[in-house]
Amino acid sequence: MAKSTATKNDAAKSSAAFASKNDAANPSEKNLSKFSPTKEVEMDIQSLGTTDGLLKLFTASIKDIYWAENQLVKALPKMAKSAGSPKLAAAILKHLGETKEQVQRLENVFELLGRGPQAKKCDAMEGLTKEGEAVIEDTDQDTAARDLGIIMASQKVEHYEISSYMGLIKLSNILGLQEISAILSETLKEEENSDATLSSIADTIALDEKE
Repeated sequence: MAKSTATKNDAAKSSAAFASKNDAANPSEKNLSKFSPTKEVEMDIQSLGTTDGLLKLFTASIKDIYWAENQLVKALPKMAKSAGSPKLAAAILKHLGETKEQVQRLENVFELLGRGPQAKKCDAMEGLTKEGEAVIEDTDQDTAARDLGIIMASQKVEHYEISSYMGLIKLSNILGLQEISAILSETLKEEENSDATLSSIADTIALDEKE
């Protein structure tokens, strides 16, 4: 009986060792993912053309930023009204006018893409505008704290837009959409200028507080 048990143990150890060796040689055998990489998949990726995925990504991103800009058109008037600094309020209202023009530019982009304007909810912009509203609720009117909070919230928005437009311009260039690239570049420049203006106003407010 003892000999029989020992034989079974030896057989089990031998089977386990073989399985371990086989797994090492074929690691994909233990990969439970249905998206296991294969030679065929790698070949498919290499054969993808720029219009197979990039145009779809570009169009979805345009819908996203179109929603974002329209959201800003609604949010900026409240930000301007809540600002204590006349310079800050004026800068926000100026950018409101630019944002309305940016919305029109994006509608032109849709036309160049051969489709009507369509918005896709931008969760990032929704969160950023809510953060701006929270700053107003948590600070007192006509204080440096509120103005600097509004500037911080506004610059987060600008930085999001700047990175979005930079990415869109790169995609449009890859796709050979030069006219669209020029339109988006105009908006990018406005976003960068607005960010610089907000930084300058913040420096002025900070200096006034120190004096």
